[in-house]
Amino acid sequence: MNKTYIVGTCDTKGCELRYVRDLVRDAGCPVVLVDVSVSVNRSQASDIDVQPWEVMRYHPNPPRANELKDRGRAVAAMSQALTEFIRSRKDVAGVIGAGGSGGTALIAPAMRALPIGTPKVLVSTVASGNVAPYVGPTDISMMYSVTDVSGLNRISRVVLANAAHSVAGMVLKRQDSVGDNRPAIGMTMFGVTTPCVQTVARTLKENFDCLVFHATGTGGQSFEKLADSGLLAGGIDVTTTEVCDFLVGGVFPCTGDRFGSFVRTGLPYVGSCGALDMVNFGSMETVPSNFRNRRLHVHNPQVTLMRTTADECSRIGEWIAERLNLCAGPVRFLIPELGVSALDAPDQPFHDPEANAALFSALERTLRRTDKRQLTRVPLHINDPQFSELLVASFQEVLREH
Repeated sequence: MNKTYIVGTCDTKGCELRYVRDLVRDAGCPVVLVDVSVSVNRSQASDIDVQPWEVMRYHPNPPRANELKDRGRAVAAMSQALTEFIRSRKDVAGVIGAGGSGGTALIAPAMRALPIGTPKVLVSTVASGNVAPYVGPTDISMMYSVTDVSGLNRISRVVLANAAHSVAGMVLKRQDSVGDNRPAIGMTMFGVTTPCVQTVARTLKENFDCLVFHATGTGGQSFEKLADSGLLAGGIDVTTTEVCDFLVGGVFPCTGDRFGSFVRTGLPYVGSCGALDMVNFGSMETVPSNFRNRRLHVHNPQVTLMRTTADECSRIGEWIAERLNLCAGPVRFLIPELGVSALDAPDQPFHDPEANAALFSALERTLRRTDKRQLTRVPLHINDPQFSELLVASFQEVLREH
């Protein structure tokens, strides 16, 4: 029977973890208490199901004892070991953890290693700040602890109970995609490419489960995580804008592994230049001083967009093409010559034919074309319904080749 894993440092959070364990068990879920303490004073209590030394055995290169005297190194080593330990378990129904900044950093990578859909709840003292480094592209549910995770009191009991009952509910009432036999495909979208993506999705929805990802950096990572996990039949990557933020310095960057899932899997890929005319920042006052004299557009009070220059577009086009050159599977990349976003059209703030020409030229000269890897320039705007039709036709083509 699958079990819910309760994970944390029992030397400092033992009473809290046992409280959570008991509540999850009382809700009807079999449980496993895993101690990931790194101190020399760690507990040896008999009610701990998995001791720290048992977890550490899963480290691919177990550190020597003297290396574990440094707390930072010890936490990093235990985190890596826990990730491999959790990956090795075939009975994980869900995972719940609790901790401060150290415990959160230790536990979160193991949660990220689990498949999308496996319940993951993390009670943390740092959950009210920037949680992107902990959550990444996964579906971890983070809950702010309010008080420190340091003993049981009238506040922590309520917060921990809510977390325990949350993970129990997720485990006991898990919803699978029952009855939907359509293959899933991933698509990337921004507000300025919405008409294009929605038309593609409407056209394909009868035969495919279209999963649309917001191209905010983590959105692209989630898209590719599903591809790596074998959950996608292919991708229609309309909105590759995260590359702009990665290369120029915006707030929604991809990583250097963008397109990597398609390199590794050989899945059918159709891409385009969606929103490569912009770099994202927060509110206007957050725009770095070296960009203040650039062409800026207030998208909303929290988002300011900056038009990419010809030089930046050239770098962006080269980078994308070099990544696509590594793909062994079928690739089609379509260039919309009349504009790459809703803001890139005559009388719109980001209309810049010179910058677009640099982008398109870089893509053309850098992409190595083969029978399987092709690039096509189309005299249409990205949000023209005819462009969406061409994306659909290209996707059907790469599916046949796969």
